[in-house]
Amino acid sequence: MTQENKADILSSLIEATIKAGADAADASLATSESLSVEVRNGALEGVEREEAGGVSLRALVGQRQAHVSGSDMSPDGLKAMVERVVAMAKAAPEDKYCGITPADEIATEYVNLMLEGDECPSADLLKERALEAEAAALEVSGVQQTGHAGATWSASTGYVAASNGFSAMKVGGSTSVAVMAIAQKDGAMERDYDSWAKRKYADMPTPASVGLSAGQRAVARLGAQKIKSQTAAIIYDNRLSSRLISSFVSAISGPAVARGVSFLKDKMGEQVFAAGVDIIDNPLEISGWGSRWFDGEGRPVSKKKLIDDGVLTQWLLSGPSAKQLGLKPNGMASSGFGDPPGVTTTNLNLAAGELDQAGLMKQAGSGLLVTDMFGPSINSNTGDYSVGVSGFWFEGGDIVHPVSEVTIAGDLPSMFKRLIPGSDLENRGSTNAPSILIDGMSLAGL
Repeated sequence: MTQENKADILSSLIEATIKAGADAADASLATSESLSVEVRNGALEGVEREEAGGVSLRALVGQRQAHVSGSDMSPDGLKAMVERVVAMAKAAPEDKYCGITPADEIATEYVNLMLEGDECPSADLLKERALEAEAAALEVSGVQQTGHAGATWSASTGYVAASNGFSAMKVGGSTSVAVMAIAQKDGAMERDYDSWAKRKYADMPTPASVGLSAGQRAVARLGAQKIKSQTAAIIYDNRLSSRLISSFVSAISGPAVARGVSFLKDKMGEQVFAAGVDIIDNPLEISGWGSRWFDGEGRPVSKKKLIDDGVLTQWLLSGPSAKQLGLKPNGMASSGFGDPPGVTTTNLNLAAGELDQAGLMKQAGSGLLVTDMFGPSINSNTGDYSVGVSGFWFEGGDIVHPVSEVTIAGDLPSMFKRLIPGSDLENRGSTNAPSILIDGMSLAGL
């Protein structure tokens, strides 16, 4: 199926939906393919190839809406989809906030964000990368085996269109290498991992460096001890610090604020983080994981400081959530073509500070470096926060020993205000943060 065919399918689908009785409609068509290879003990363990495609359609009849999706793109299948979604919309309850973007508000300036990946590599080439990564992990003294060693490639294409005249195509690609290493000493076993993904393989660290890092991390966890319950400083390693920022993102979600279920619902324009802290969302980042030139409703997008010098500047708003709050949409809608839109960030970064992780440890003096987290519990109304962690105890700015079976607790509003970002920001995904220091956290151990 050519690009023209796919675009024609959406155009015909929307036209048929309007003729069937809908006042407005939008739709999306996506195709994807992937290839993954896994090795174990120096030999090929598995190869998986996947190809998928599907179409989604939303119909609006007055202030009623319904949406359907499927993989049958035959003329009969699409006809049945149209009939079904219009009938469902006519029977749906009214939603005074639903709708599609007015034609004069849609994005019109295409931006080439260079989201394409490499051409599909051979399975043999992926195997070589996986074997190189596994071999490097196994060469680390103390590593007994790998729980996983693999390399992947993927590519996707998406088409969206709406009855307001908006239409666009978006492509994406990625390649990755990942290793899970298992270390053993005196009958005790520990595991850790490393992984990297980039749009193009040329921008990746070498597979050997990924495997070496995984092996070293696993060995470093051997001999973990428990610590006494106390109040101490916490440093979140930059591999997982973004999870703390994701909690902030949930709290500034327009739908959550409109429902009154956010601990930040009354904090617009106030100091939420310490002075000097910036959190920036940039949908126009070249080759970014979340990059896009239009949002999930077809509106234009722009770079935004969600936190500017510690101050909260805006909510994440789609058309419906903006209506609920009496505000204007700000280009933060998640993909809604064929579905009701939600809200999302794109390429979100907590801006780097001045000290690297070692510098943060020296500043704190002693505390817990958190390198793994298990099942965080967050009260969305109050921000009360607790999570099981493991990591390393440090004193005098130096790591002393690994630590396991600790629960840390606090409340996110006060944690945000005490947060100090490190300088080791790495672009590993759509949400990134450097190491983060927060003092005065409650640790529950022995």
